Amino acid sequence: MNRAPQPEARTLVAGIGNIFLGDDGFGVQTARRLAERQLPAHIEVVDVGVRGVHLAYQLLDGYDTLVLVDATARGEDPGTLYLIEYDGLGGGDTDAAAPAIDGHRMTPGTVLALLDTLCAGTGGQPPRRVLIVGCEPASTDEGIGLSPPVSDAVPRAVRLIEELLQGGAPAVAQAPTAEAST
Repeated sequence: MNRAPQPEARTLVAGIGNIFLGDDGFGVQTARRLAERQLPAHIEVVDVGVRGVHLAYQLLDGYDTLVLVDATARGEDPGTLYLIEYDGLGGGDTDAAAPAIDGHRMTPGTVLALLDTLCAGTGGQPPRRVLIVGCEPASTDEGIGLSPPVSDAVPRAVRLIEELLQGGAPAVAQAPTAEAST
């Protein structure tokens, strides 16, 4: 018996951030650069910016994997990249209060909490896997443009994401002077 080929699992790469707050625009810049690349049809790259509520609703369309790209302060040198596996979806208490929605302050955690609430209410399924590619910011003060170390991290982040999309195993944290493992 011939079986129809299984469709590839859908992946959404979402750049998050506010381009008017310096290095907070890292996710947006990285998504824009990644969108210029040749990617398989099952991989979608979006510049979400500060539209976190929109992202939560888009995820209801069904994605197997979500890669969030955002500025992520964790105390390392500016430009350090992080790969964080988020495991908080699907295991929460569905009777908990709905997350507070502030369209101007939708952090990745808030978006994912909203998605969990929406899935519980609609019977939808959240992505099976959620990864966060973060970059240590130098400054998130008002102003347009990335600082030099964060700007230098954008091409490294693109390579890191490409490795993830190809099933590679990149390092969890990459210092600004380190290259992504291939």
